[in-house]
Amino acid sequence: MSQLNVKTKSRLSSRVQDIQPSGIRRFFDLASSMDNIISLGVGEPDFITPWNIREASISSMERGFTAYSANAGVLELRQEITKYMYDRFDVDYDAETEVLVTVGASEAIDIGCRAILDPGDEVIIVEPGFVSYSPLVSMAGGVPVSVGTRIEDDFKVSAEQIRAAITANTKALMISFPNNPTGAVMLREDLQEIATLAEEHDLIVFSDEIYAELSYDNQHVSFAVLEGMKERTILISGFSKAFAMTGWRLGFVMAPPDLLAAMLKLHQYSLMCAPTMAQYGALEALKSGMDDVERMKQSYKQRRGFFVESFAEMGLACHMPGGAFYAFPSIKATGLTSEEFAEKLLYEEHVAVVPGDIFGAGGEGHIRCSYATSMDNLQEATKRMKRFVSKHL
Repeated sequence: MSQLNVKTKSRLSSRVQDIQPSGIRRFFDLASSMDNIISLGVGEPDFITPWNIREASISSMERGFTAYSANAGVLELRQEITKYMYDRFDVDYDAETEVLVTVGASEAIDIGCRAILDPGDEVIIVEPGFVSYSPLVSMAGGVPVSVGTRIEDDFKVSAEQIRAAITANTKALMISFPNNPTGAVMLREDLQEIATLAEEHDLIVFSDEIYAELSYDNQHVSFAVLEGMKERTILISGFSKAFAMTGWRLGFVMAPPDLLAAMLKLHQYSLMCAPTMAQYGALEALKSGMDDVERMKQSYKQRRGFFVESFAEMGLACHMPGGAFYAFPSIKATGLTSEEFAEKLLYEEHVAVVPGDIFGAGGEGHIRCSYATSMDNLQEATKRMKRFVSKHL
């Protein structure tokens, strides 16, 4: 019998092979192997989920609500989400056709990309930004196009910057304000210029508003509330940050019926539904959790002031973050790269931060530091950082 000449095939998709592992995880793994570490790297609240939310979830299990929910999520929760978003941010969506409860906001971004992108479609991504945006665009067959922001502009993006990146292949724009990692916010007039551009070029806009409740100096303006934008916006949010529910993995997406229906198909086949017990916890969060949100927000705001002042005392430039719970100081004065600074700080002073370059264009020369930790930890961490910076300036 003749032998067939079989070409060796890769076990892995080329698309997946081209994606780099998360840079954040490398520093977390290093830090976990060391003692006496103060971590300013974790992007989650240091608060425990409020008891009434936990109790509602436990009660749902005790009452036997342990089966699948509707694919789109428990209808009562979707109704409460629409009420909450209207009351807080003046956006008006239909609970039955324009809201989907997802497994975290990350799933919402993922299925949103897969719902609208064909191979070669370009998505403009404002950076520095959440590390998942570009990989999720790539995994959906799209082409991420970075537009970098600068500390000199308080990390805001202009319509002119976006316009310069638009090509015939541009399908969508991805923005996130308040921003992770910079804490930047955009005012209504800033967003309106971008909205006009989106309409002019027929762009779909992903607006990740997971940090909306953590806006300190100005009321958050949802992109979907701008004139003509609801029909072209995929609005993403969730419960992780404001309600201290990161481990519950519960988010939601709001979009026009045609886009929502496409995302629902992907959600049905990949995840079926979000965890039922978590959904009942989220329902309680929306009904009675706003006092806790405000309490946590005021604590972050106090820490923010201390943190930014501490960086100034070190001689590191740091803009005042308008939202989220991150500071993004420049470390260019030390002559070290972002990765060098973070690694040396970890080994020499046992403080974990995240190199700014992993967040994309404009991130090099900065580090991300979370102030979602106790004031005692912040005081000790900044004491160690001052000592470290004094040796390298």
